[in-house]
Amino acid sequence: MLNDLFWMVPACSALALIFAWYFFRNMMKHDEGTDIMKKIADHVRKGAMAYLKQQYKVVVIVFIVLSGIFAFLAYGLNIQNPFVPFAFITGGFFSGLAGFFGMKTATYASSRAAFAASKSLNDGLRVAFRSGAVMGLVVVGLALLDISIWFYILNAIYPPSVDANNLLIITTTTLTFGMGASTQALFARVGGGIYTKAADVGADLVGKVEAGIPEDDPRNPATIADNVGDNVGDVAGMGADLYESYCGSILSTAALGAAAFVSLGADLAFRAVIAPMVIAAVGIILSILGIFFVRTREGASQKQLLRSLGFGVNSSAVLIAIMSWVVLWFLFRGTVFNYNGVWASMIIGLLAGIGIGQSTEYFTSSSYRPTQRIANASQTGPATVIISGIGTGMISVAIPVIIVGTAIILAYGFSSSWNFTNFNMGLYGIAISAVGMLSTLGITLATDAYGPIADNAGGNAEMSHLGPEVRKRTDALDSLGNTTAATGKGFAIGSAALTALALLASFLEEARQGMIHFHPEHPFTQELIKGNMMDILRLFDVTMMNPKVLVGVFIGAMAAFLFCGLTMNAVGRAAKSMVEEVRRQFREIAGILEGKAEPDYARCVAISTKGAQREMLLPSLLAISIPIIIGVIFGIAGVMGLLLGSISSGFILAIFMANSGGAWDNAKKFIEEGNLGGKRSDPHKAAVVGDTVGDPFKDTSGPSLNILIKLMTMVSIVMVGVTLTMNLIMM
Repeated sequence: MLNDLFWMVPACSALALIFAWYFFRNMMKHDEGTDIMKKIADHVRKGAMAYLKQQYKVVVIVFIVLSGIFAFLAYGLNIQNPFVPFAFITGGFFSGLAGFFGMKTATYASSRAAFAASKSLNDGLRVAFRSGAVMGLVVVGLALLDISIWFYILNAIYPPSVDANNLLIITTTTLTFGMGASTQALFARVGGGIYTKAADVGADLVGKVEAGIPEDDPRNPATIADNVGDNVGDVAGMGADLYESYCGSILSTAALGAAAFVSLGADLAFRAVIAPMVIAAVGIILSILGIFFVRTREGASQKQLLRSLGFGVNSSAVLIAIMSWVVLWFLFRGTVFNYNGVWASMIIGLLAGIGIGQSTEYFTSSSYRPTQRIANASQTGPATVIISGIGTGMISVAIPVIIVGTAIILAYGFSSSWNFTNFNMGLYGIAISAVGMLSTLGITLATDAYGPIADNAGGNAEMSHLGPEVRKRTDALDSLGNTTAATGKGFAIGSAALTALALLASFLEEARQGMIHFHPEHPFTQELIKGNMMDILRLFDVTMMNPKVLVGVFIGAMAAFLFCGLTMNAVGRAAKSMVEEVRRQFREIAGILEGKAEPDYARCVAISTKGAQREMLLPSLLAISIPIIIGVIFGIAGVMGLLLGSISSGFILAIFMANSGGAWDNAKKFIEEGNLGGKRSDPHKAAVVGDTVGDPFKDTSGPSLNILIKLMTMVSIVMVGVTLTMNLIMM
């Protein structure tokens, strides 16, 4: 029954991977620079690969244990979908693969971007950005490849042409590999975030503040570990993060499409299921076009550099807005499907993503007043820098929350023809708005992965003692990267909020399917078969007056803060070890500060690696275990409350932390450009302290929260059979 348009999905995934390979090969043809530049890049590359190898060893063990549990639930107790163990593994594998390819590219690109910047600003931008594009295209390519393979296999096993209800089985089954992607993403984000910030804090506090040497100075023992951390945290971690965001938005929309239209026949439901996949496939083509649009001129200001990247991203966004209508018209013309309303919902998601990006840019770029005010606060010491940064971060949550809230209402209204009792269609519109927000992820993620490449290029230029003109160009590219990274986090957080709402509905649909398959004899089951979304909520007693729901909300809100506290303290402990090591080397290795002796870089890399591996397990396992425990004790109602609490608190907390951290970082960069006394002045030292506080905000705890939100939802979906069975036993 596979519609001809479906074959666009694997075809476009292959196209993305081909262009990723093309950009990688093109980057490798550029000159890596002088011998010392090659040596520094090799140190970073080996450190990054060594860390990733250790991380994957831990993750493999976790995956083996969890897959064994899922297999026992499926084949031993028969309360789990039999495909879950395999889907879980493939989701994690492809997520890890995306991060690996992106990080491998980034570690080869940094020295080449630095050497290209010695020729012109545009050359440096193109090398760094197109290397970042490898990450973006690998993520969307592997994600759609994984989705299309599973969709093809399940269509062969459960043909919708035989029974339209098979589409419900297919879509709820494909949702389960999202848990594998989310689990891998959380380990990558938390582990990478702890690694990079432990090194960054040590390098900044001891190197800049105490020793008074520049950032990325080769005399600083932690500087290689810091550069390694940029790759394992901001490239591999972000790649795995947005891989699961991308998959989650497509799969949840597909599941809601099946639920909304299966009663109207297999053909219409099938078209609703593949619509988000086809839109994402078209988005790949347009992302590739947008990548070629990015260029700038020599001496460009920060606003002009942002405009250069914005032209590529916005061109892709405008084109996907047009082409998505063509896709929906082609799929649904002549049917009862409200494709114009759904298209409007998708555009709403696209605009919401742009709006969140613009808001993030305003609150974190040194070109605008909020970050400049934080820089001005440095004139009265680090305390006022921290106060100003926290206040700015808190204020910055208002606009994204209003944008997402407005997007939810408009998407629901347009897709349901403003009939707010048409729940299935309204929720489908909200879900597809998340697809719209991430439809051009190929180029959006390129702007994000560009950031750490530019940062490492600046570090390489500093350590290689390239001329001041080169360093000026790499500083401009690095400052731009801080803003694009913050914008990328905004996209990830915004999509998490929209996708999580769709996943809530998918969780309820999974609960319905669980009752039908595992407990067909229960009195509720016949009512669930016939009921709509409101009937499901009523039968499971999901109301705000149910104390189980209220307790779940409190625990969900608490989980976000508990998770942040654990990860922040983890960075603090790892950073303490790093600070002590850097001080020890300055004290015991004669001639480091005079440039006569080489620091022990490997020791600092080992400290960050060991600290990250040790500290990432508890927060990650808590995210997996809390939904299971709440489900066993409080049932479906308690889990719904838990997810509502975690989505609301996690979304707001993530924006606050990401924007505060980004603003502190760029306030420091603003001073380093020569404002307020420039480098080594008292305001600069105060701003470095603020930046150090902001490091775990923006690169560890904040960006991990959107994964936490979706992982808890995915765990709830996968473990719904256990939740139902345990509560029926206790009733």
